[in-house]
Amino acid sequence: MKDEKIKLFLVDDDAVFLKSLEMEFLHHTDYIVETYSTGELCIENLSHNPDVIILDYHLDGINENAMNGIETLDKIKSHNPNIPVVMLSSQDKIDVAISCMHHHAFDYVVKNETAFLRLQKNITAFFHFEKIEKELSWYMSRM
Repeated sequence: MKDEKIKLFLVDDDAVFLKSLEMEFLHHTDYIVETYSTGELCIENLSHNPDVIILDYHLDGINENAMNGIETLDKIKSHNPNIPVVMLSSQDKIDVAISCMHHHAFDYVVKNETAFLRLQKNITAFFHFEKIEKELSWYMSRM
């Protein structure tokens, strides 16, 4: 895991779900959490350098002309391809998950009662793999 606190962006147009997810992370982790109700707000604040972004797939609840999750994901990846983005959706459809992965999402999580635990595991896994990659790179540079 990172030595300093992880900065997490939560992006969802469902205000109740966004607040409950924020409270879960604030009460059960030591992360710095920033929340955004639109993809546009997330993109505007990428200069805050998030370590991880959890992004809703739809994002059209506030403004039907808002960027959807895939468009937001593409903009995040064009800004910084190394930011891991976990996509969230209430849709438990394989084609939606595959679409997210084709757009370079780190993972896809269905919104349900286990979503918070799975998101936590995703974040832990990402930083664990990142650490292993750095160590491997260090060893390989020595050969």
